[in-house]
Amino acid sequence: MAFDIGLVGYGEVGKIFTRGLKAKTGRWVGAWDLKFADAATRMVECAHAADHGIEACDSAATLCGQATLIISAVTASNTLAVAQEVARSIRPGTLFLDFNSASPGTKAQCAALIDAAGGHYVEAGVMTSVPPYGIQVPMLLGGDKAAELAEVLNGWGMNATAVAEKIGVASAIKMCRSVMIKGLEALVIESYTTARAYGVEEHMIPTLYETFPGIDWNQQGAYFFSRVAQHGKRRAEEMRESANTVREAGFEPFMAAAIAEKHDWVAQQSRAGVFDGLGKDAPWQDYADRLLQQVLQKK
Repeated sequence: MAFDIGLVGYGEVGKIFTRGLKAKTGRWVGAWDLKFADAATRMVECAHAADHGIEACDSAATLCGQATLIISAVTASNTLAVAQEVARSIRPGTLFLDFNSASPGTKAQCAALIDAAGGHYVEAGVMTSVPPYGIQVPMLLGGDKAAELAEVLNGWGMNATAVAEKIGVASAIKMCRSVMIKGLEALVIESYTTARAYGVEEHMIPTLYETFPGIDWNQQGAYFFSRVAQHGKRRAEEMRESANTVREAGFEPFMAAAIAEKHDWVAQQSRAGVFDGLGKDAPWQDYADRLLQQVLQKK
């Protein structure tokens, strides 16, 4: 089955998937992002797309006019807005694959919009960080067309598994996992920075190795700090959707809400320049020291 592919969102994930799918399929691949219309970012982003054979579309309608498979890869808070915009122009029979980290309830709203417009909505739960895997990142699909689309995607070298015809199952798996993974990131940042403040990290961290010997806690800590410093805002939005998932199940999301706040706080520090100059491979201690310097400056 041949598809022309359109990506909504030309951020980190959008760039990875447009390049990867262009190489695998040889088909038309386009993207639409608000950055294409922003005078501050238009030239750089459109040039990047052109350099990789990707057509930078000027509107969702332009993208929908060509694409027969539309992939939404935006931040969690924009999940519903993208579905609303695409539903205005999507052509009947077009598949809409929703990569975004949103609650089952949000995904159900998106599905209703796309299906009512004549498209076919498929939700995806992307189960780990995209950059190390590229288009081979493990993902779970849900919806009436999930099994059919998974076969196509796997034929392109992707790693897609259809888990349910019902919308919400794949996203529930993803969101419940996020409570654990993003929660661990938040706990590590809070624990390690506090240990550094008291000068006890050399005593505390070995106890983690003893309890969980399969994890390199120093290396994992550095990765957690760097990823949250770089993508804390996006992670906070995802955790708010995780909180919605918990709430939709009938529980108060005490932990998910707190995790979102921690990620948002780290993102604020990053925007303020606290981590400027730190490379992705910097040890966790460098990140913790920057945060501690901020505390000392405020005293």
